[in-house]
This record gives sequence, C-alpha cells and structure tokens, in this order.
Amino acid sequence: MFEVSHVTKRYGKVTANRDISFSVDDGQIAVLLGPNGAGKSTIIKCIAGLLRFEGEITICGYGNKSLEAKRLLGYVPEMPAVYDLLTVGEHLEFIARAYGLTDWQEKAEKLLERFELADKKDKLGKELSKGMQQKVSICCALLPQPKVIIFDEPMVGLDPHAIKVLKTVFTELKESGASVLISTHMLDSVEDYWDIAHIMMNGQFAATKRNHMDAEGEKSLEELFFEITEGKEENQ
Repeated sequence: MFEVSHVTKRYGKVTANRDISFSVDDGQIAVLLGPNGAGKSTIIKCIAGLLRFEGEITICGYGNKSLEAKRLLGYVPEMPAVYDLLTVGEHLEFIARAYGLTDWQEKAEKLLERFELADKKDKLGKELSKGMQQKVSICCALLPQPKVIIFDEPMVGLDPHAIKVLKTVFTELKESGASVLISTHMLDSVEDYWDIAHIMMNGQFAATKRNHMDAEGEKSLEELFFEITEGKEENQ
C-alpha cells in the first residue's frame, strides 16, 4: 500500500497541491479524476519522488524517495520518456539491470507480445510513434512486478487493442495484490473497475467516492464529477 499525508506542493506563489491526504491499499484501484490543471500530475510526480513537497509519502512503509520504496514502485508518466538510441528490447534490459532482476527475459517477451511490440524489439526509441513509446513505458513499469504502480493519463495515444489490454492489466494487478493509482481526465476510461475515486479541483480533493455500484439514491461517479467540475467552472 502507499500513503499520502498532508502533501502540499507550491511553485513560487502558486499552490499546485493543497494539503492532500489519501491512501491506496493492497489489491485496490484508486483513480484521480479532474480537468486539466486540477493538480493530478503534480501529486503523481510527488508520489514518484520527482518533486519536492511538504508532507509525507510512504510506499509500503518506506519514505517514497528511499531506495527501498523505489524498488517497489512502478510509474508510467503522462509523456513517455524513452531513450532515443536504445531499442525497445534494450529498454527492458535496462530496467531489468536497474532493478537487479533475474530470469526476466520470458516475462519481457510476453509483455512485448501482449502490447504488439514483439516485431518492434529492435526499433530505436526515436523511431517509435508516441503510442508505441507509451506501450514501451508501460512494459518497462510492469516488468519488475511492482507492489505499487501509478499511471498518469495512461490511455492517451494508445490504440484500441492496447487500451483493452491495459484495462485487463489493471484487473490483474488488483488481483495480484498491487496498489494501483490511475490519474485521468477521461472519465469513460476508468469505467467500473475502480474501488475508490478522488475528484480534484484547484489542487485539492473536492470529493471522494467509493464504488458501491451506484447504490440506490447515490449519485453516480459521472454525475458527481460533472456536478463538481462544471458547477465550479460556472461559479468562477
């Protein structure tokens, strides 16, 4: 699991995240929803250890910037960061060596096959489309079998087959006991496989909803999302 406790992130006088606290348990899928600029990517980068922040974030009990935490964490950024002069296969080998993995080759091959990259194994990063780069990024994050994995807008740029595969992967990660966090502004991309959803506006949580399959008398996630985002936009 991982925990975010009273995290605030400021850029000069601009507060991108304001006193955010939440946790994601083992075998749980949480989603961060909100319009562009709501602060989703900032909190994701804080969790991944890429930004300084006020507050505390732990990964399976370890401080998120510690080596122990990084060994347990997988991260798929919004913009895939592939190396221009490494092939697809070399990207996976790089990750395997960085994490000290053994007997990783068969798993790597299966990932490439699932995401239709097997025939691109010898292609350089700079030769790949954005969608293919995104798939490489996903494969690299999944290879170490992380206990915690965070996805920032993972569907952007993916073809329909890859989206279908990724949704299956979300379910598999949940069943394996991993803690999964998905950030997106595309409400329909999370469908009904989430356990808890946090709706962000102006750098903080505006609402949190647990998935009770829309119990009688309870607003659906879509209704709650548009009530908050469109209502606040109208009031500004």
